[in-house]
Amino acid sequence: MTRTARALGSSGRGALRLTVYLLWTLLLIPLQALAVARGWRLCRTLPAFYHGVCTRLMGLDVVVRGRRAADGPVLFVSNHSSYLDITVLGSQIPGSFVAKSEVGSWPFFGLLARLQRTVFVERKARASVDKQRDDIGGRLDAGDSLILFPEGTSSDGNRTLPFKTALFAVAARRIDGRPLTVQPVSVAATRLDGIPMGFAFRPFYAWYGDMDLAPHLWQAFRLGGMTVEVEFHPPVTIDGFGSRKALAEHCQRVIADGVARAISGRPDALPAAVATDAAVTATPAPAVADPAPGSA
Repeated sequence: MTRTARALGSSGRGALRLTVYLLWTLLLIPLQALAVARGWRLCRTLPAFYHGVCTRLMGLDVVVRGRRAADGPVLFVSNHSSYLDITVLGSQIPGSFVAKSEVGSWPFFGLLARLQRTVFVERKARASVDKQRDDIGGRLDAGDSLILFPEGTSSDGNRTLPFKTALFAVAARRIDGRPLTVQPVSVAATRLDGIPMGFAFRPFYAWYGDMDLAPHLWQAFRLGGMTVEVEFHPPVTIDGFGSRKALAEHCQRVIADGVARAISGRPDALPAAVATDAAVTATPAPAVADPAPGSA
């Protein structure tokens, strides 16, 4: 931990936040486990409430732009720079995540992932792509919305990595005769205690490379308030693009543009990728929902 990080953080605040976070999580685990076991609708709605409280406990101020698609099951596609993205997106989207299989074996967090009915995939196992696509498709057919991080790993938060296209094959699925709705979502940490984060401070949010989880998580609890901007871009379908590769490229461009505008401090600038992509305007946008309660 650097001297700068120690100066910015408070161990007392970190201990209080961590204690309340653990108590809150342990309180809801039995209820969510029962809801999943019984197949109650609560198992789909409780995680969003849980994550919404966690954002406040962790000092995350989530600013939302755009509107979340609300018509039927949706495949949300997002950039990924931190485990904190799970809490941020989980507070705004009533759905489950698609995660690499290793996450399921993590202590504590693996349990939380399973309780949120995460779909685990072997990203490096090309032979099982068809099965993974069918697993994801089955959940969508059942009415569940899913959140996919197609970069395949976390970035430093200052850029968006190229998207892996294999799992975009599920976008060819038709739900009740209609093409699956795909909505790109940008996530960017922009401010720390109201001050622009910049390249120097963004690693306080981003978790990537060979960073150790425990020290990074402890630092996140110790820090002051972090502003995280979430932008829901216009939803699309594969019918407007013709192939999963073209759809993935569109999503990557739109998300990268949203991240770039957010971290540059120009979130309301015209999204160039959307403005120049004729396929978007050619595809009717599905219904969208109002931002989640408590979001800006």
